[in-house]
Amino acid sequence: MKDLTINLTSESRISKVDFHNLPFGKIISDHMFEIDFDGKEWVNPRISPVHKMEISPMNMALHYGQSIFEGMKASRSQDGTPLLFRPELHSQRLNESAHRMCMPKLPLSIFMEAVHTLVGIDQEWIPKIEGSALYLRPLMFATDEMVGVKSSDTFKFLIICLPVGPYYPKPIKLLVENHFIRAAPGGVGEAKTAGNYAAALYPSKLARDKGYDQVIWLDAIHNEYVQECGTMNIFFVFKDEVVTPATTGTILKGITRESALEICRSNGYNVSERELSIDEVLQKYHAGELVEVFGTGTVALVANVEEISYNDEIMKLDPNKWQLSTSIRNEINHMRFGTMEDKRGWTVPVNESISIPV
Repeated sequence: MKDLTINLTSESRISKVDFHNLPFGKIISDHMFEIDFDGKEWVNPRISPVHKMEISPMNMALHYGQSIFEGMKASRSQDGTPLLFRPELHSQRLNESAHRMCMPKLPLSIFMEAVHTLVGIDQEWIPKIEGSALYLRPLMFATDEMVGVKSSDTFKFLIICLPVGPYYPKPIKLLVENHFIRAAPGGVGEAKTAGNYAAALYPSKLARDKGYDQVIWLDAIHNEYVQECGTMNIFFVFKDEVVTPATTGTILKGITRESALEICRSNGYNVSERELSIDEVLQKYHAGELVEVFGTGTVALVANVEEISYNDEIMKLDPNKWQLSTSIRNEINHMRFGTMEDKRGWTVPVNESISIPV
């Protein structure tokens, strides 16, 4: 990367961290990456100690929500090599979100070099505890100082690193949300933009107040077809078919979702990406044809669902039948931690001196 400057901290905070007790998203590593878009090009790339940033009260991201992000994880192989999982897909999805939100594309070369260099510097922050990882948060937001509804001309992109434990340490309970919606056709549902998550906070709170971990969103038009589950894509395993909702513009194109689909297909499962009504799920459950349900995402990896509540119906899933989800979780984890050969080429060793052609 042209003109990348690196300023290392004089004293690491890592000795103060209890890696056996990592509350999700509350602990940050020593360094961060930043680069600015000046209206024409990305300039001033730098890695420096984590610091607070000054933001004008007229910052357009604060007023109009022009902000996108990604979520990735770095793990460590048995020989100690830091590993990334399909980082090029995260770069691609970031730019798809940027396009929808009227933001500049970040070249793959900048993204990859920033991730590799930053993780290389802070690799000691990768937890050695099973089920834990170093969570990477790439983030882009508007920086124009103006109160007026238009796209910003200038932007900041940054990456921070957070050591985290398991997000869902046990199976989860889901509540089907049939009043609030997450996204509508033509909206920003498939962009990983901040406003999508803000809009989901209140319905998610109501679900937690009722004893559920997350919600299952239904479509905005018919209030009938399954979309996704809180912070995850969702899979339904029937006796003769594995179904996940199609990505038709209203749900996120999950990297773990794509990986799970590839694993299922390569192992001979009959996999469908299609419309799936919640009534079909209920019918299959009563017919004894619903085997298991699980969510997929970078944060959760594969989260088993033990119960789904829909109107006055409770669907309980048998843990003894969670074979597919277990095999997907195990295969991805074996790759992420280098305990099996990665024949798919999904894991990438961290290279601090990486140079990717533009």
